[in-house]
Amino acid sequence: MRFVLVVAAVLAALHPAQAQVLDCRVVAGWQQQGPARSFSAENLFEYMDGNAEGYLIYQFVGMKGITCKSGGDTFVIDISEMTDPEYAFGLFSASRDQKQPIQPIGMGGQILPRRAMFAKDKYYVEIAASPEKDHAVALRAFVAMMEKSISGRSAPPDTIAWFPKENLVPDSVRLVPESVLGLRLLKRGYVGQYDFGKAFLVSEASPESASQVMVKLKQRIGETTPARIADEAFTGTDKYLNGLCVFRKGRFVGGFANLKPGRDATAEATRFASQVK
Repeated sequence: MRFVLVVAAVLAALHPAQAQVLDCRVVAGWQQQGPARSFSAENLFEYMDGNAEGYLIYQFVGMKGITCKSGGDTFVIDISEMTDPEYAFGLFSASRDQKQPIQPIGMGGQILPRRAMFAKDKYYVEIAASPEKDHAVALRAFVAMMEKSISGRSAPPDTIAWFPKENLVPDSVRLVPESVLGLRLLKRGYVGQYDFGKAFLVSEASPESASQVMVKLKQRIGETTPARIADEAFTGTDKYLNGLCVFRKGRFVGGFANLKPGRDATAEATRFASQVK
């Protein structure tokens, strides 16, 4: 079936505040089925009982959605608003198919045979298609029009570019909204997977609060050795995180964990710290 897109100028005329307006007719041949949906953080569980918490931890504000039909095909479209673009990208990176690459749609997206999703500015958009067949052509048409209708940030969070590229598993850097590395004192930050370990970067409110985190980390780990990296640093070994090298640069705390034996932790962390802005 050939899908004809409506004139893009119609969407271009939308005011930014109308970014969440949903209309099945943006792709010819599709019509809305049933009423539109709207949920807040207080009642999201009514829509996705078992998965609501996975949205709420990314500072979920609200969701609007519609169901579209064309012949025997059905698309369930939902747009979630988060408090800021970082959390929208975080929800996308947690929800995407980890085995498939990220595509350049908004801050990042994916179009799969029965599912499409992308993040742009503070919005996370997802489309679930049925029945079981390849819906990629129609999904791509909807995504193209919806991406244009949302104004705001299209570039991934700046922090992602700070992770050294060498030996980094592609598309592995993601926002962890709480308990980075499983440690409650690392409240929120980014984690990236390398072939020799795991890198992390947490931002604190100030250099002073970041320094306090370093003190608590040393107490948590026990025996540590000072290292000459950025403002302060140390190496050590943890029962669960194995080899560690942690540094503080201003208000940022970062480094590597789960390092394989024999890896030069100080050299890896020094390279990482040099890219933190």
